[in-house]
Amino acid sequence: MWGDISIAFLLAFVTAFVITPYTIRLSKRLGAIDKPGKRRINLSPMPRLGGIAVIIGFLLSCTYLLTIMTLEKTFFPFGEEQYFHKLIGILLGILVLAVFCFVDDVKGLPAIVKLLGQTIAAVIVVSFGTQIDNVNIPFLEQTLHINNSIYIYILSVGWIIGITNAINLIDGLDGLSSGITLISCFSLMIVFTMNQSPIIAIILITALAGAIVGFMPYNVHPAKTFIGDIGAQFLGFSLAVISILGTAKTYTLLVLISPLIILAIPIADTLFAIVRRVIKGKSIKAIFAPDTGHLHHKLMKKGYTQKQAVLILYGISACFGMFAIILLESGIWKAISFALMIVAIIAVGYKEFMRVKNDKE
Repeated sequence: MWGDISIAFLLAFVTAFVITPYTIRLSKRLGAIDKPGKRRINLSPMPRLGGIAVIIGFLLSCTYLLTIMTLEKTFFPFGEEQYFHKLIGILLGILVLAVFCFVDDVKGLPAIVKLLGQTIAAVIVVSFGTQIDNVNIPFLEQTLHINNSIYIYILSVGWIIGITNAINLIDGLDGLSSGITLISCFSLMIVFTMNQSPIIAIILITALAGAIVGFMPYNVHPAKTFIGDIGAQFLGFSLAVISILGTAKTYTLLVLISPLIILAIPIADTLFAIVRRVIKGKSIKAIFAPDTGHLHHKLMKKGYTQKQAVLILYGISACFGMFAIILLESGIWKAISFALMIVAIIAVGYKEFMRVKNDKE
């Protein structure tokens, strides 16, 4: 298994790293350039089709490895879980989402049209069998089976659309969405391995991590290219879908909530954005109105540099990921004690950091 995991990571890494410069040229040729503005952090025009390299790296790595594993009879996509059918649905969903996002990055699309693209992609994935349909309640020692197909569709499609937008909305600083997704990938990879999740989920999450690592040298501050909507939405979409696959054989409550904990930063940022925009705009339509109230905006308003804000959010995301891992492996009390230790250390360090920061100013 570890050899396959290594191949998935390295092939995706090399592919994304090599292809990213071509996406920069493509962006310039098509005019897919992110220009400076009131809501923009970049001070100069920036290509924004870097996500294409991540998608190609991910798909190439997964296609190659799953084909080889099938030929070697170490992976059977036609088994009882119907993974081949699910993979076709995931591929089609990615392609649909990529088309909508590509047009958005090049020409621009209204928010409602982008939401339509996300919905179509999510419905395709769920229709092909990637669904949340069972939840085990550990204290009651029973499994809750969701028999109503409407509830299954609503829950599964809602989860996919929600995480897709969560990653997309947090994509506001150099390397932020890609870095947080990478941390989430490693956290989920550990959770899947501990939980003996299906090998397909481990392979997919590893390939996604490799593609991100290959892209990040071009995306960390100062960035040479942006990942764009096509990349940020793909990252969120993939995380959502793979997290469902990773809990396909075991439906314990802790396994199901671990993705929620790992993705706490983008999820919280999205929920706050929805509430903030509805209150400010006094209508549901205001949800689609962009603003500068996201977590990364607030950190920069407090005086942190772009690099500092990104590192702070990386650190918080990593702590949530570790909390989920400890919770799954050792239980609630050890996880809580870890969280309290982190809070105490941050409280001590924050005071000193602010003192040094103020002295420099």
